[in-house]
Amino acid sequence: MKNKQCTDTIMMVRPSHFGFNSETAMNNAFQKNKGDIDPGEIQRLALAEFDGFVEKLRAAGVNIVLVADTEYPQKTDAVFPNNWITTHANGAIVTYPMQSKVRRKERREDVVEMLMKEYKFDRRYSLEQYESKELYLEGTGSMILDRVKKVVYACMSIRTDPTILDKFCALTGYERVVFVAKDRNGQLIYHTNVMLCLGRHFAVICLQSIKNEDEQKHVVDKLERSGRKIIDISFDQMEHFAGNVLEIRDLKGHSHVVMSDQAFGIFTESQKEALAEFGRILHAPLHTIESYGGGSARCMIAEIFTPAGQSEF
Repeated sequence: MKNKQCTDTIMMVRPSHFGFNSETAMNNAFQKNKGDIDPGEIQRLALAEFDGFVEKLRAAGVNIVLVADTEYPQKTDAVFPNNWITTHANGAIVTYPMQSKVRRKERREDVVEMLMKEYKFDRRYSLEQYESKELYLEGTGSMILDRVKKVVYACMSIRTDPTILDKFCALTGYERVVFVAKDRNGQLIYHTNVMLCLGRHFAVICLQSIKNEDEQKHVVDKLERSGRKIIDISFDQMEHFAGNVLEIRDLKGHSHVVMSDQAFGIFTESQKEALAEFGRILHAPLHTIESYGGGSARCMIAEIFTPAGQSEF
């Protein structure tokens, strides 16, 4: 059986204390705190968005492992589990070092143990020891994985260190494609998954964020050689989370291109038509989570690639 780029099983964490994280805001230009809503209301609005998103995904036939956030310690960003854990079809689970000290509390051994027991994962690789060296790699926020071609795409930032990326590649057999990506103000883009998405047969990418011509050409060449149609988005579209998209399969094998209402609204009609060739577009309102958390639909999803007897690494 060949590896699949997309899965029909995902993990999501229902937040208990969603809110604005001032630590992550230092290098996440997508976060905005207007200060006009009290923390309790922010949590209420975020929870309504989360529950609505889960309902829409389940109605589409996506299998969701729903994890309840713990009350203590309080974690403002627990809704974004993809930054601390990845799973792989060869039976491995990998956990990652995160820059924000408060976000490190999101790593939960009970969740790792639950996944290992429920889905028969039999290997665990821990990279969080790099936090003592102030080196970070934040899961599939930092890394966009082409699981079929064994290529990892990553834009360098304080949250995506090349040393740990090399460790990941040595561990897994992936080839790395690294580049520098900056927003319209010249600030390093904090996570690769806000400017690049890989589906089975398409890639959404903000090419103008890659200023170096050689790096941009290398990325484009790699994507084209992988057989993907490139959908190029502008800075404005990226700022509205058009790059934070994920292709998911339902339990019947049909593909869904998942995004937020904000992302859907900023795509052009021709871009929507192009994406619809690869799956049904599924979108949900996530405005509170996007504004205060600085992440969107893709960030809220940790994909579960269950062991299937094939060698991924």
